[in-house]
Amino acid sequence: MSTYKELYNKEIIPALMKEFNYKTVMQVPKLEKIVINIGVGEGHVDDKYIEAALKDLETITGQKAIVTKARKSIAGFKIREGQSIGVKTTLRGEKMYIFMEKLIRVALPRVRDFRGVSKNAFDGHGNYTLGIKEQLIFPEIVYDDIVKVRGMDIVFVTTANTNEEARALLAKFKMPFKG
Repeated sequence: MSTYKELYNKEIIPALMKEFNYKTVMQVPKLEKIVINIGVGEGHVDDKYIEAALKDLETITGQKAIVTKARKSIAGFKIREGQSIGVKTTLRGEKMYIFMEKLIRVALPRVRDFRGVSKNAFDGHGNYTLGIKEQLIFPEIVYDDIVKVRGMDIVFVTTANTNEEARALLAKFKMPFKG
């Protein structure tokens, strides 16, 4: 069993119940899923960029990723409807907790000049989005094997109703917020 799942069940639930005066365990916000997305701008020009991003994402998450397609044509970006423009995967359950632990304990401390993640990246509905500039912060990625250094968006989807509840939940998971 994941140590982060145990941490949630044994420490975070009681702490949040006390902090927000919840009457039942079902009111306590929980992490629902983590969605990781890599935008591949050059994907419509050459498939090797999509393949490389797919391989990187699958290596990082340990789960199959899917190719995302453009929903509509945008002339300014030279994109047509149906073209491959990125890759994404959704983590739930055990893999979600394992990825979160790896991100917080291993990957984020490897970011150069790291001072913490922004407290303001919540969407108002209890979800948090974290942008990463390069996939090299993950230990599984071998520098010599990458085709192009690219960033990714990591979205933490919670059952929290407010930003404060979501911030408290992620802070209890030891998310390194600034300040």
